[in-house]
Order: sequence, then structure tokens, then C-alpha cells
Amino acid sequence: MAKKYSKKYEDALKLVDREKSYGVTEAVDLVKQTATAGFDETIELAARLGVDPKKADQQIRGAVVLPHGTGKTQSVIVFAKGEKAKEAEEAGADVVGEEDLINKVSQGWMDFDVVVATPDMMAQVGKLGRVLGPRGLMPNPKTGTVTFDVTKAVEEIKAGKVEYRVDKTGNLHVPLGKASFETAKLEENFRTMLETIAKVKPAAAKGTYIRNLAVSATMGPGVKVSTNEFKL
Repeated sequence: MAKKYSKKYEDALKLVDREKSYGVTEAVDLVKQTATAGFDETIELAARLGVDPKKADQQIRGAVVLPHGTGKTQSVIVFAKGEKAKEAEEAGADVVGEEDLINKVSQGWMDFDVVVATPDMMAQVGKLGRVLGPRGLMPNPKTGTVTFDVTKAVEEIKAGKVEYRVDKTGNLHVPLGKASFETAKLEENFRTMLETIAKVKPAAAKGTYIRNLAVSATMGPGVKVSTNEFKL
């Protein structure tokens, strides 16, 4: 049976040539037009990469501060003690704690978006692996969330730092901002993200690295982006 779409989605679909790959500026303009829901939709970048995530030397994971943020202020909790706990609070962390916070999270409290921990707390935080791991919230040095520089970590997250990670099929998804953003800001966030992906290309990856690019709004269709203008 053919899949049925909403009237708004069908109208948005008519705006997009599914066979065409657009320049980044045109693609961003177009995806903003397709964002017709009754809320400020998130604009997301999807990239299909020429890597084999099953191989340890081709796994891609990291974080980047987008120049214009994502339009969402993330809630940050920090596992730290002593002076580092004080630094985290002063930097704007929403909740800071030690064993008390670990117990709270282990009992089901999940009202946060990002977790930061100092290295000396990781032995205890490791107890939360079964809780945080499946949600992608476990602190990791590769994303800058295991660090003694908690001030920098919290400030960057609040400023619009996003994590990226290739999935088991070689695809990567990351938010670029909101539909209400100016085209120029979304485009700059897009280019920053793409430059970051290009820089972390694994040496073991062969052939075309960035195979397909697309942008989409939360409730809208994908818009293909040409890779021709990028040296990938």
C-alpha cells in the first residue's frame, strides 16, 4: 500500500526536484520554504560517508562548535568535585554533583541534554554506562566531554557545540540550526560542519569519502546538496 503523507508534506514535496542536487545556498533556501509546521523546525544535515564503521580505524566521532549555534540551549550536567565543581557552576552548568548526582541519574532522572565529567570522576560515572550509553550521553574524550577544563566544555556546549557520530550504515546526521535562521547563518553552519567532517577523514577510507549530502527540516522532505563545490 502506498505511503500517505500530510497535505503540508505533499505541498513541500512539490517544491523539491528529487533528481536534482542543489548548490548549498539554494538548498538551504529551499529547505526553509519546506518548513511549514506550526513550530520552528530544526534544519538537519545528513551525509553518507564512504567508510566502514565496523572497522575501528574508520569510526568517526567528535564535536564542533557551530558559528551560529543550533537555536537550542542545551541543558548540561557536570560530574566534578571540589574546585572543578565550582568552575562548572560558574561556567553555567545546569546541575553539578558527585555521587549524589550519579545516584539521581541511576534512579531514572534524565532531564538533561549533555553530560560532562572530569577524568577523576569517570571511574564512578562508568557505573552509568547502561543508562547513558544507549542514549549517546556517556562522556567521551573524543567529544571533549571528559576534561578538567570544565569551563571551556560547558561554555562551548552552551554556545552551540554539537556532537557528530557516524552510524553503523555509514551515515551521519547533525542539526544545523532552526528554520527561522537566516540562510547565510545556516549556510555557514553547514560549511563549518562539512569542513569538520572532511578534516576527520580516516586514512583507511578508500574511494569517494563524502558520497551524498542532503538537508531537511523536521517535518519536510530531504533536499540533495551537490558536492561539486567542495574539495572532498
